[in-house]
Amino acid sequence: MSTEARGSSSTVTTAARRARVATSGGFATQGFVYALLLTSLEQFKDRYGVDDGQITLVVLGVCALAAVGTLVADRVARGRAGSRGALAAGLCVLVAAVAVVSAAPTFAVLALGFAVYGLGLGLVDAGTNMQAVSVQRVYGRSLLTGFYAAWSVGGIAGAVLVSVTAGRTPVEPVAYVLWSGILVASLAAVLVAAAGWRRDLSGGAATVDASADVAGRVPWGPVLLLGLGVVAYYVADTAVSTWSTIYLGDVLDATARIAPLGYAAYLATTLVSRVAGDPLVRRHGRAAVVRVAAVVGAIGLVLVVVAPGTPVALLGFAVTGAGLGVIAPLCFSAAGALAPGHADAVVARLNIFNYVGAVLGGVLVGAIGSGSTLRAGFVVPVLLVVAVAVVAPRFGRRSAGDGGDDGTAVAATSAGPVTATGGAVPTDGATR
Repeated sequence: MSTEARGSSSTVTTAARRARVATSGGFATQGFVYALLLTSLEQFKDRYGVDDGQITLVVLGVCALAAVGTLVADRVARGRAGSRGALAAGLCVLVAAVAVVSAAPTFAVLALGFAVYGLGLGLVDAGTNMQAVSVQRVYGRSLLTGFYAAWSVGGIAGAVLVSVTAGRTPVEPVAYVLWSGILVASLAAVLVAAAGWRRDLSGGAATVDASADVAGRVPWGPVLLLGLGVVAYYVADTAVSTWSTIYLGDVLDATARIAPLGYAAYLATTLVSRVAGDPLVRRHGRAAVVRVAAVVGAIGLVLVVVAPGTPVALLGFAVTGAGLGVIAPLCFSAAGALAPGHADAVVARLNIFNYVGAVLGGVLVGAIGSGSTLRAGFVVPVLLVVAVAVVAPRFGRRSAGDGGDDGTAVAATSAGPVTATGGAVPTDGATR
C-alpha cells in the first residue's frame, strides 16, 4: 500500500472519514429499505388480493432490473460523477420507488414501483461497493465487513419497524410506515452527494479491471464449485428475506406483528456470525468454518420446514442466519487463491452465481409454494446448503488471505444481489 494510496494529508484523511460515514449510511439505507419492502409483502397481498404466484413475478422483476441497475451504475461510475454519483443517483431512485409503492392504488402500479426499486437496488448495491473499496484503499486496512454490518443493522431496523407498526397504521390508501424509507433514503442521498468519496482524491484507481485478457488463466472448474456455495447462500438468503413473513403468516398463522420477526431474527444472527467469522477462520481454517456453518444453516432450515408453530420457525430462521452468514464471504475468500494475480477475474466470474441464487431463492421457492406449500419451497435451500457442507474441504485451509490482508479480490452482494460492476471489483475486503 503506497503512501499516496493511504492518503498522506490531513485533508484526504478528513475526506476519507466523511466518506466512510456516508458509505456506511448508504449500506444501512439499502438494508433498511430492502427489509421494509420485503417484510411488507404479506400486507401487500392482503391489500391487493393477490397470491404467491403474482408476488413471485414481482420478485423476479426486481432481480432482473437489479442486474440492469448494476450495469447503469458501472456506466455512471466511469463518468465524471464517479461511484459517488452512481450511489447518490441510486438512493434517489429508491426514494421514487418507495413513494410509488406506498401510494400504489392498484397491483399494477405496485409492480411498477417494485420495478423501479429493482433498478435502484442494483445502482445502490454497485455504488456502495465501489465507494467502500475506495475508502478502504485510503485507510489501508479492511473495512468492508463493517460496511456490510451496517447493511445488516439497517435491515434489522426495517424488519422490526414493520413488525411494531403492523396493525397500527392504515393499509389504505397509503402504507404510511413506508414513508420512513423515503425519509431515510433522501437523507442518505444528500449525505453521499456531500461527503461521498471523490475519485480525484484517491490517488488513482481503486479497482482493477476483471475484463482483462486472462483467458485460460482462470480455472472454471473451481469457480463452479465455489459457485455452489454462492448459489446456496443466496437461495437461502433470498428465500428468507422474501418468503419468511408470508410463511409465518399464511402457513403458521402468525399475526401481522409477529410475522416480520422471522427475517429480523435471521438478520440479527447473520450479523453476529459475520462479526465472529474472521477470528474463527484464523483459528480453525476456512474449510472447517464453512463445513460447520453449512451444517448449522441446514439445521436451521430444517427447523423452518418442520416447524409446528411460530416459535420453532423463528428459532429456525435465527439458527439459519447464524450458520449461513459467513458462507458467501468465505466463497469469495477462497476464490482469491484460484488464480494468483487474477483474483479480480475469478471474482467477476463467481459473481454470476449471485443472480442465479437470488432468482432461485425468490422465484423457485415461491413457485413451489404456489403449487404446493411454502414448507416444500424451503426444502430447496436445505438441499443446496447440505451440498455445501459436503464440498467444504475444497475451500482450503488457513491462508494469508483468511485475515483479509492478502489483497484477495472480493466482491460484495446485498441482500438483495450485488455484482461485479462491469468487471471492476475490489482488491481487498469481504462480501456481505
